[in-house]
Amino acid sequence: MKSVLITGANRSIGLEVVKQLSKKGLFVYLGSRDLEKGKAVVKELNENGFENIQAIEIDVTNSDSILAAKKTIESEQGKLDILINNAGILGTNPQLASDTSIADIQKVFDTNFFGVINVTQAFLELLKKSESPRISNITSGLGSLTLHSDPSWKYYAIKTASYGTSKAALNAYTIALAYELKELSFKVNAIDPGYTATDFNHHSGPGTVESAASFIVKHTLTEDDAPTGKYFSNDIEDETEESPW
Repeated sequence: MKSVLITGANRSIGLEVVKQLSKKGLFVYLGSRDLEKGKAVVKELNENGFENIQAIEIDVTNSDSILAAKKTIESEQGKLDILINNAGILGTNPQLASDTSIADIQKVFDTNFFGVINVTQAFLELLKKSESPRISNITSGLGSLTLHSDPSWKYYAIKTASYGTSKAALNAYTIALAYELKELSFKVNAIDPGYTATDFNHHSGPGTVESAASFIVKHTLTEDDAPTGKYFSNDIEDETEESPW
């Protein structure tokens, strides 16, 4: 049975990914900063027929928390097949480039960018023990520099000095990591689930969590000949589903 760790998985899109991967027969580690909240979610999932899910405490901004989670998974599984870096924060609003404080920007980067790096580097050892390791970095269309430079883009006016820049940095890291691991069996991709109605954005997005999660699952459970180092978006309406960087 393949194992997967999903950070920030106790609600919204992350929780729906947990459900869908559980139904596909994977053993799912539901990452949550608050272990008791995570356990409560798992209890509810079990009561609704979802199996092979375990809550695990992981705060992506805390190195001790990350290493403790790694030791737990290593002792129980011996390896990790899939890492989905889903945890993220929006930050304060508005996020004007002219006056958003360095402290606010750093707080968002600590979770959305440095947190991903910390988790990924910690779990690479276990991922390398998998026959078909996958790393999915959950990003946003707001991280696309190409789209942000296009006045015809439907979200052109949404500029965020903290959130969007952190996702652009995450995209760049994804490219670097995918290149470094390209000779191995890794598939490392940035996945944008699209503008989805969640607590994250006060349910302003047009997409559903079911569609968002399904898109993440689709581009995570890939075959051996699948691409790596790509940027897939649920908001791109063509057969490639690739977003410009």
